[in-house]
This record gives sequence, structure tokens and C-alpha cells, in this order.
Amino acid sequence: MKDKVIPEDFIFASSGYMPECEGVSPVRGVYSHISGIDLVKGKDGEWYILEDNLRVPSGASYPMIARDLCRRSSPKTFRDNLLEDNRNYAQLLRKTMDYVNVEGHTVILTPGRYNAAYFEHSYLAEKTGAHLVNGNELLVENDMLYYVDYKGKKERVGAVYRRISDEYLDPMHFNPESVIGIPHVFDVYRKGKLALLNAIGNGIADDKEIYYFVPKMVKYYLGEEPVLSNAPTYLPFYETDMAYVLAHFDNLVLKDVAEAGGYGVVFGSSMTKAQKADFIALLKREPRRFIAQEVIDFQDLEIQDNGIVVERKADLRAFVLMADEPYVWKSGLTRFSRNPDSFIVNSSQGGGFKDTWVLSR
Repeated sequence: MKDKVIPEDFIFASSGYMPECEGVSPVRGVYSHISGIDLVKGKDGEWYILEDNLRVPSGASYPMIARDLCRRSSPKTFRDNLLEDNRNYAQLLRKTMDYVNVEGHTVILTPGRYNAAYFEHSYLAEKTGAHLVNGNELLVENDMLYYVDYKGKKERVGAVYRRISDEYLDPMHFNPESVIGIPHVFDVYRKGKLALLNAIGNGIADDKEIYYFVPKMVKYYLGEEPVLSNAPTYLPFYETDMAYVLAHFDNLVLKDVAEAGGYGVVFGSSMTKAQKADFIALLKREPRRFIAQEVIDFQDLEIQDNGIVVERKADLRAFVLMADEPYVWKSGLTRFSRNPDSFIVNSSQGGGFKDTWVLSR
């Protein structure tokens, strides 16, 4: 900000900005322990990064399950082809959790069995040997976090892999109506007596408008051009970009920066004349709320749809785990759209997933 690489307005006006985190450093200085980076391969042969997920990225369990099923149904396939084994994700995740654990148990904090990703929470807990807990099973006493078992026995917790959003994590500091968080856990965290995976406050990095500045950050910190390209992105906040968006509206996809999971995404080409007029009026009133991107005609993959092989749009979520050094998991979550006319692959929008193969050299 001081060197004007990113305007201050984009930080302090972001819905992900949490002033409570100012001056708070996480254990070992690791902010994003598990990163989910969404990529697509354009039909021009180039890879593009669509967005970064640095808060609570999900989906690693699905390629693990898919690989198990594929191995059972066709073990010969894996004997005859040189594929990287993706069954080590649990070990990588455990190493990541242990690296920042200050002392005590490691737990996976879930909002409960009605959460859409509860299967993954329980699956990863089983595979890593971590306790799967709800907020009411954790207690803060004397600046320490404790796990309380069904007998009332208390044991110290040193790391929490939390699968709930920042604002619900501590009702004493954030959303006071949260019933799934842990009162005063933020006090333990900011005193360095607990590791939270991922760090609180990462939402600022997930902001879709901050995404626009990532290539500038890479060049600023490393003095290098990014190896991978962003999808061409425009900020209506800037007058020149607003003019471009209005002139090319039908060829762009507009995204609400505060939304996720495929929500808040609209294509200019799919709107009626009245819808375009309403949206443009909203865009002019709230230019900070949206980004616009060129629609990348990205790769189709073959899928089975009711027994018929068809092609659908697909992307790849790569998982990067950070302990003493970053490690890119040699697999990933391949997601595809079930709708032949849709570019949106998110599971929350009805998308599917499949096993992801990385070939050994």
C-alpha cells in the first residue's frame, strides 16, 4: 500500500478485511496452510488462474475417494500406467498441521453434520487422526484452548483446522450471533498459543478485486513476471475499465466480489435488455462490488451423462500445502459442469467431479 501497488481503498473497503487482525501474526508466520487455486486450460493451450481460495478451500477428499473407487474397479489401469499416487494427501495435511501445532491435540472444527462438506470434515479427520469436533466441545480457559470429551476430561489443543468462516469463529470478537464458534478463541490465537488453519483474515486475499493485483504483487515482491496468467480482468472502480466494461458488456462475465461457490456470477450475453439496464445501473452505483472478466473458452472434458459420453466444461483446483516449504499435491479436484450451456462447474451449482491423474515422468 505504501508503494501504491494496491490502493488502500481496495483493502479497507473489502468485505474480507478484519481490523481485529491488525498486528496479529500466526504461528511460524504461515497464513495460508492449505490453498486451493482454481485453474482452467484455454482452448488456446494456455493455463489461466481463475481465482485463489485461501480461507477454507474444500474438495481434497473427493479425488481421494474417486481414486479409491477407480483402483477397486480397475486395478490393472494403475499397474499399467505410470501415475503419481495421490493417497498421501492425509500425510501432507498432518505434516502441515503438526508444523504449526504449538502443543497439544490437533482438531478439525466442523459446523456439524448438516453442513454440505461434512463428509470431507469427517473423512479428513479419520485419515489424519485428528479429533473431529464441534465448537461446543472446545473451551477456552486461562488463555488456553481445551478439548472436552464426553466424560468432561479436558486436553489441550495446539492446532485447529477450522472448516467454518472467520466471522463465525468467535462470537466475542466477530459475529455475536454465532453458535458454532468458540468464545475467546481469538484471544488464544493472537497470543500465539494456538494455530488456526487457515489464518483468520485471509478473506482479504480471496477478494476477487484483490485478484486483479496479484500479478503486480508477484512482480513487486519477486521482480519476476508471473508464470501463469490471470483471466483478463477489469475493475469498474477505474473509469477506463468501466468504459471498457460498458462497451463490451455482452462479451464479459461479471462477478460479485463478496460471493463464492459460483454465486453472484452473471454473463452479459445471457441477460435480457431490461436485465442489462438494471445491472448496469447497479454497477454504476456500486463499482467496487464487481469485477468483469473476459469469457475464456476453456477446455471440455468427456464425462458420462446417463450412460452417454458427452463433453462439458471443466476446471482444476490445485491444492498447495505449506509446512516448512510449500508442496503442490500431485492430484487435484477436477470439476465439471453438467449443463451443456454452462461455464460454472461448482458443486453448489450442480457440478460433478472426477479422479485427477498426474503422470509420472
